Amino acid sequence: MRRFTRNVAILIGLGLVGAAGGYAFRPASDEPAQTTVGEAPSGHDHGGESATLSDAKLTAAGIVLEKAGPAVLHDTLRLNGIVQPNQEALVQVSPRFPGVVRELRKRIGDRVEKGDLLATVESNQSLTTYDLRAPIAGTIIDRQAALGEYVSEQKPTFIIADLSTAWVDLSVYRRDFARVRVGDTVVLDPGDGGPAITTKVSYVSPIGTSDTQSALARVVVDNKDLRLRPGIFVAGRLQLTAKPVEIAIKSEALQTFEDRTVVFVRNGEKFEPRDVEIGDRDSDYVQILFGLMPNDVYAAKNSFVIKAELAKGAASHEH
Repeated sequence: MRRFTRNVAILIGLGLVGAAGGYAFRPASDEPAQTTVGEAPSGHDHGGESATLSDAKLTAAGIVLEKAGPAVLHDTLRLNGIVQPNQEALVQVSPRFPGVVRELRKRIGDRVEKGDLLATVESNQSLTTYDLRAPIAGTIIDRQAALGEYVSEQKPTFIIADLSTAWVDLSVYRRDFARVRVGDTVVLDPGDGGPAITTKVSYVSPIGTSDTQSALARVVVDNKDLRLRPGIFVAGRLQLTAKPVEIAIKSEALQTFEDRTVVFVRNGEKFEPRDVEIGDRDSDYVQILFGLMPNDVYAAKNSFVIKAELAKGAASHEH
């Protein structure tokens, strides 16, 4: 009985070895290999990890391409301001003698040259007329007279401003007084969709304003194109420090894709999500520590469109 049990055990052991050997030494069959889970079939994007967009599609979607490369990151202080006429290029025109306006030649908004006739006034004393003429070239920004109205030297009849330069008065709050100095660089955003304006602080008020608890910092801006209109608000960024970095991209290029921080890099007509490690940043640029090379072309604006295309591709693979 003991010998029978031993023989059965030997036979069972030989059978298992044979089965294992048969699996290990099975000859290759003529059937094609099966694709394993997670493996992309040939000719398809791996897991939907790229999206194809032609130049026409890029233009239609408003996608802007940039190259990764060196940049200067700025530590900035945000300031709000208002555009004012340059008071050093502004003149109030008043009549020499009190009288009645007999003729008006100019109105608000008119451009005038030095010596242009503005109005004719009849003197109350001599009953003779005399001319009011423009003492400078500029734009009439105010008129306090009407035909037949009494005017006097107590109130300006016209205000003329040379708007080829403008003041921007920026509000600086108490905690930032020590950080703002004459000569500091300021970048202004007029909010009209055009490029920013770079200028410098020309004046810092030594006194504050009681109602806002702030002080004034003023910049003088070249305004020959009349881009800045007195009375409008603008945003300013005062540059405190500057740090050069080897590789940087536009901040809005960063996207979160599948819980990863990525940048969509162009390769031919395809965009691939490239995992990146970021460093310092400012309001415009972000430093890239790892993941991009200099001159890599990436989607700098409206990259969310590419993200949506990839999401649609991933959904189609799941079905």
